[in-house]
Amino acid sequence: MKLSYEQVRHIAWLARLGLSEEEVEKFSLQLSNILENFEILKQVDIANVPPASHTIPLQNVFRKDDVADSYSQAEILS
Repeated sequence: MKLSYEQVRHIAWLARLGLSEEEVEKFSLQLSNILENFEILKQVDIANVPPASHTIPLQNVFRKDDVADSYSQAEILS
């Protein structure tokens, strides 16, 4: 999928970016290449791939919340 210069200017306007003509030309090519890669990915057969919310199992990575002795207000203010 080829993005036109006008489409790149519109995307830049939506993102509140001021692009020079050289940047519009450069980004038009780069964004077009990215979209072409997505078109290739669309062709991958994923019919037998189960949906997954996480590709790796996640577990709680936080430490246990242990109660510990602390200084009193008087000790801190002295």
